[in-house]
Amino acid sequence: MTSDFVGIGLINPKSPTNVGGVIRAAGCYSATHIRYSGTRYQKAAKFQTDTKNAQQHIPLVGVESILDDLPEHVNIICVDLIEGAIPLPELEHPEHALYVFGPEDGTVDQRIVDKAYAVTYIPTVGCMNLAASVNVVLYDRLAKSDAIDVSTQLIQASRDTNNRVKVKRL
Repeated sequence: MTSDFVGIGLINPKSPTNVGGVIRAAGCYSATHIRYSGTRYQKAAKFQTDTKNAQQHIPLVGVESILDDLPEHVNIICVDLIEGAIPLPELEHPEHALYVFGPEDGTVDQRIVDKAYAVTYIPTVGCMNLAASVNVVLYDRLAKSDAIDVSTQLIQASRDTNNRVKVKRL
């Protein structure tokens, strides 16, 4: 799936493992960049777990405010368990979006929510971790897209080098 601008915004993330998972998700779902605010991630960055080296292709940028220097055409989508939010299955994803996720031990600031195009939540029992939430939201965007690549070439390019299994049709 390609788009001019599909960004991930992380508000003061604290877990390098989660940020590594977010970076990997961004690579899998063709996000254009990741931005984060706060200081906790920088202190723990050396422990991040981007096992597919997606950070070589997707910028990870620290910003003062998650909304700094956004192009005007980008729609802010807040993702969190916020009263009044719409369930993710009902969300219509805009072409250009910045998906903003709150910190693992907090939520999205009201000022950001007030500027959002939409506020959505993943209708689970209990809260998911940050990296899992990013994966689910980006998968939902892909699943609702007209640009899904279902080719054998995608499978061949995406799978691990030790995977050469094929489905035999009867």
